Amino acid sequence: MATSDNQPETPIMTPKPAPKPGPRPGPGPQHGAQPNSAATGGTPTPRTGPIRAAVIGFGLSGRVFHAPFLAANPDFSLEAIVTGDPDRGAKAIESYPGVRIVPTAEALFAQAADLDLVIIGTPPDTHVALANAALDAGLAVVIDKPFAVDSEQGWALLNRAESLGLPLTVFQNRRWDGDFLTLQALLADGALGDVYRFESRFEFFKPGTPRSWKAGATPAAGGGVLYDLGAHLIDQAVLLFGPVDDFTAELSTRRPGGAADDDSFVSLHHGSGVRSHLWVSSFAAQTGPRFRVLGSAAGYTKWGVDGQEAAIQAGNLPSDADFGLEPEATWGRLGADGASQVVPTQRGQYTAFYEGLANALLRGAPLPVNAVDSAHTIELIERIHASVR
Repeated sequence: MATSDNQPETPIMTPKPAPKPGPRPGPGPQHGAQPNSAATGGTPTPRTGPIRAAVIGFGLSGRVFHAPFLAANPDFSLEAIVTGDPDRGAKAIESYPGVRIVPTAEALFAQAADLDLVIIGTPPDTHVALANAALDAGLAVVIDKPFAVDSEQGWALLNRAESLGLPLTVFQNRRWDGDFLTLQALLADGALGDVYRFESRFEFFKPGTPRSWKAGATPAAGGGVLYDLGAHLIDQAVLLFGPVDDFTAELSTRRPGGAADDDSFVSLHHGSGVRSHLWVSSFAAQTGPRFRVLGSAAGYTKWGVDGQEAAIQAGNLPSDADFGLEPEATWGRLGADGASQVVPTQRGQYTAFYEGLANALLRGAPLPVNAVDSAHTIELIERIHASVR
């Protein structure tokens, strides 16, 4: 998801995490044995539709990033929402009349025969246990990023999904930000020449105490900006420029008494030769450009954050004619200083994630996000944290 302000909605009862597994067997180029099937990126066994879906958690994730897009897609039927918060439950029913409000994850899994798919939009340290419970119930699974906070537990989860033949994917929605789609198109066209530096930022000025579970979450529980929005920045950088062979990092906690990083910088060196500079901060009183990409022929600079999240928060719907369109005032520029031109930002397409998921579950297409990519991201985040202790 784009941000992670979800609260642990007591009394959501999550199964206890499984013991930490040992190393995955077998050699591999970088990470050992890797799932490569319906569970992570291959072609699942087609199902009949509509896909009966349930969302666990109705904080920011369920309310903004999942329920509206499920409801907008005729291939899905939003059957149930898990929340133990009466106010959130009432809002869910107001927005989606007829949806079942279920108080706990345990109660939901007891109804698994009436479902095909579970979307997990709870705090990160609950993800693996909930996903394992969903697999136990025979359900396809979507997990918010970070899909795990321990890479070995994450790999064990992917291997288990593969062994059961159940689809599992990760909601890396920032792959469908309009500005990121625009940058991908520019790179595909060779408009920048040979790229040597990629700068990417999610910067905000929120110096107060974080909302909900974030206030006290340590990195071991998936707390901190690197696990949060940093998981999107790393995913985008690797998607564009390939695997990382070296890195340096600065992780800072600016907030007095803070439990995790809230102002961080990471420099990644990709095997392709590109250097990525990534910033994620809650303490940026003046923000930098969202993207600044430098190549041998031109640069591309883009300010402002994709507006799809803000649009849903404001009450707009994915089906609105102008959903995902960005105002001309925030379009990026391509070229060199004194000779640059405006580049229209492509329409943002968070709808594409669920369109891709429906194509996978109903028509045998690949899953929209290969969870192996997200597992590599968690491994890298773990290494970054270990390097700055």
